[in-house]
Amino acid sequence: MEGVFENSQRKTGNFLIMIEIKKATEADIRLIHKLGCEAFPQTYEKILSPAQIEYMLDWMYSEKSIAEQMKEGHTYYIGLLDGEPFGYVSVRRESEALFHLEKIYLLKRFQGRKLGRLLFEKAQEHVKSECPSPCRMILNVNRYNAALGFYKRMGMSEVGRGDFPIGNCFFMNDYIMGIDL
Repeated sequence: MEGVFENSQRKTGNFLIMIEIKKATEADIRLIHKLGCEAFPQTYEKILSPAQIEYMLDWMYSEKSIAEQMKEGHTYYIGLLDGEPFGYVSVRRESEALFHLEKIYLLKRFQGRKLGRLLFEKAQEHVKSECPSPCRMILNVNRYNAALGFYKRMGMSEVGRGDFPIGNCFFMNDYIMGIDL
């Protein structure tokens, strides 16, 4: 159901926190754009040139691009911690039994709290709801991205690699990670 929140509460010390994962709608495009413009450069500042980061932000994270992605079948989920957005994940069906985890980003100040795991699990849940029979979820991750360890801990393994031209003389130098669901 669009716009419906999935709630969970966790006790941290003497505090109770509320974690919500919301399926994004077109009304959330501006928020996804804002989160992407903060999270993407933080993730790649030591890996990619400023020019490539700027190019990729415009290519993948402009409001127009996000709207087009949604029309093409990308499903976004936004995570909130006590009402504050902490990150997002998007998944797209590529074929009958193949799904692509397109994006999963957590703002730096929220990392280390197992919130990325919740977004990853939400992507898996989405895939299983779309394809109850055995299927595979893949993602591309830059070969120098520290998130590679996270994906391995989530049960993914390398199923390929490549240097993918993205325009403007830039490449994505990625491992392709996969997990069977």
